[in-house]
Amino acid sequence: MPERGTRTVFVGGEVFDGSRAAPVAADVVIEGGRIVAVGAGLDGDVAVDATGRAILPGLMDCHVHVMVDSVDLMAHLQRPFSYAFYLAIGHLAAMLDCGITTVRDAGGADLGVKQAVEDGLIEGPRMKTAISILGQTGGHTDGWQPSGIDASLFPPHPGRPDPIVDGPDEMRRKVRELVRAGADVIKICTSGGVVSPRDDPRHAHFGADELGVCVAEASAAGISVMAHAQGAAGIKNAIRAGIRSIEHGIYLDDEAIDMMLDAGTFLVPTLSAPQAVIDAAAAGAALPDVVVAKAHEVVTVHRESFAKAVAAGVRIAMGTDSGVGRHGDNLTELALMTGAGMKPDEVLVAATRTAAELLGVDRELGTIEPGKRADLVLVDGDPFDVAALKSNISAVYKDGRRVR
Repeated sequence: MPERGTRTVFVGGEVFDGSRAAPVAADVVIEGGRIVAVGAGLDGDVAVDATGRAILPGLMDCHVHVMVDSVDLMAHLQRPFSYAFYLAIGHLAAMLDCGITTVRDAGGADLGVKQAVEDGLIEGPRMKTAISILGQTGGHTDGWQPSGIDASLFPPHPGRPDPIVDGPDEMRRKVRELVRAGADVIKICTSGGVVSPRDDPRHAHFGADELGVCVAEASAAGISVMAHAQGAAGIKNAIRAGIRSIEHGIYLDDEAIDMMLDAGTFLVPTLSAPQAVIDAAAAGAALPDVVVAKAHEVVTVHRESFAKAVAAGVRIAMGTDSGVGRHGDNLTELALMTGAGMKPDEVLVAATRTAAELLGVDRELGTIEPGKRADLVLVDGDPFDVAALKSNISAVYKDGRRVR
């Protein structure tokens, strides 16, 4: 790694700056972990030959779960509690291999995981964390089973508050507990889900009073709210409450799309997730029949809803729900997005600039321009060949340091 203060220049590459502009021939100079210049004929102390390569901003995945590696219930029940922390080390490394230098963990990772990355104890993308996923009794994060066993994927511990909440007063306390625990974002389930066997993704969860308190308390702490929202009614309730992003958005209708456009709400589609459940079941994962049936029911309508949102101009930020699917396969989401109507350049913007806007880090990340953090991905060949993007990545830099 170059010494601090060393000017490193990437020479001869084609720069995709995070806007929809076509890549242009330019050199990029970094120093002290920052981009200091972009242009022609630049020099530095150390040169990196980028001839024949595209230079992209570091990619972002706005919806991951680094503490899990599958939805196989039996596998989770057989593992010791602390095992998940060791799994996370490999998961974070696998995402760096994809050129992903920033993630938002949408439930599971606590402050210790994030701090371990920040301190350099483990290697991985920088993290924003939700810690616990708030759900109502009988909702998406309620692990109660008919046997009486609680099979929650993310059992509570001192750094991860219990996620079940009912009523405005409990909501106020729970959001405050999450803020105390170090959450960067509050995640709440405004509908049922696919992998939870005791609810229906089309049904709305939480009342307006509960959602209002959630958003107010988060706002008072200077953070935003993301909503697991799959059914149309739950999506609309989230938008009315002022929630910043809709996660999944499976059953979007025209009214919900219009509301998102009016409010400026982001959509994080996670098209990979239902297919990952289907693939896991086919591979023998221990999943309730009802979960597999729901995955089959939603996979097509999910893509159709996403296509409508894209056509209407909804702001899209890339997210995969990795953990449901395999960490390291994150970039398969890009091909699914193009298959459902997004152009390749739009997909790369969704994974860079728009993702940074959603996460509130766009002053530091998401584009290649002077002053930004030096998160760069070097790609052999055509960067718009998103289906081959992972295999074409030749180097990944985070804060100016080559990490892959």
